[in-house]
Amino acid sequence: MGNLKIQKIWQHSYQDYSQSGHFQSEEQKKASHAILACKSGRLGVNISTCGECGHMEFHKNSCRNRNCPNCQAVLKEIWVDKRRAEVIDSPYFHVVFTLPHELNPLIYCNQRLLYGLLHKCCAETLLELSADQKYLGAKPGIIQVLHTWNQELDYHVHMHCILSGGGLTPDHRIRKSSAKFFIPVRVLRNKFKGKYLSLLDTLYQQGKLVFSASCEALQLPWEWKAFKDGLYRKDWCPYIKKTFHGFGNAIEYLGRYTHRVAISNNRILSVTKTEVIFSARGKKPGDPKRQVTLSCGEFIRRFLMHVLPSGFQKIRYYGFLNNRMKSRNLKTIFRIQGGQRFRQRYMGLSIAELLKAVWGVDLSICPECGCASMRQLGRSYAPFP
Repeated sequence: MGNLKIQKIWQHSYQDYSQSGHFQSEEQKKASHAILACKSGRLGVNISTCGECGHMEFHKNSCRNRNCPNCQAVLKEIWVDKRRAEVIDSPYFHVVFTLPHELNPLIYCNQRLLYGLLHKCCAETLLELSADQKYLGAKPGIIQVLHTWNQELDYHVHMHCILSGGGLTPDHRIRKSSAKFFIPVRVLRNKFKGKYLSLLDTLYQQGKLVFSASCEALQLPWEWKAFKDGLYRKDWCPYIKKTFHGFGNAIEYLGRYTHRVAISNNRILSVTKTEVIFSARGKKPGDPKRQVTLSCGEFIRRFLMHVLPSGFQKIRYYGFLNNRMKSRNLKTIFRIQGGQRFRQRYMGLSIAELLKAVWGVDLSICPECGCASMRQLGRSYAPFP
């Protein structure tokens, strides 16, 4: 089965799943077809040959779909390498904002709108509090990554935020926090909850929300008010997951989250024609890993819940990393701090060169004779068995 365990599940069961009447968005269908085609030969091959012994290698093309677990490693390394050049000399903090599960039905039928609202509220909460002189008094850099799953692949909407503990003041100076997180969690929680629910209510009043059968009662004004009041009473719990006392590893750490899909092939323990067994973390810190067993159809259903709307940007940048002003802001910061801390290592490398630099895989070595004389002949886009 190798590294294509999730593809095996789709090969066994996706046709039955599709014919059983489960609704699928166009983006979910596209992701499924990509998973089935990835490295199957249907997307063509790269052909190379050895100049010494004449041996030929056929490398089946990958799908490059962002939901495919086979296609994220190279993209992650390239992304991390670009972000490395943007790290400043300051502490970094990992903050997680989680939405209450009572919102799940409403969010799922308004994904583009309410995922976008979550991005907006997380960023505004962190930026507004960071600007306060009581806390940082500066504009930090923020990278946010949306995730929608938990260890069992259930719907669990949350935002991972990497926040610099230093930033630019309005008069273009640098202010840095201590090694401890500079915003009280209680203040963070109340600000985020109030902001999200206020803007959610605005969307409701403007008639912009869609209601599925599971939440259609919320169309009634009194039901909406009761629902909203219950959410205000609930204790929303953002938390500080990790603090980086050394700024160099913050981006490497975030790379674990940026290009992750709902589940990796490494967590799949066994696949049969009827069921999937995969590993999950213990429910509490320190608990041993556990095994989760699902039917193949249920596994596919849960996996597809986490396919994002077409074109939706799950990774976004705020503060001094805002795309429009990032270059100017970083030049100012690096000038004040005496230079850039890190530089890109892989800029300009081909995929073959990147594979060698990161994983030690040298595509120029012939697997038959061992000579460094493999050369690419070209690509074939015809289906390859």
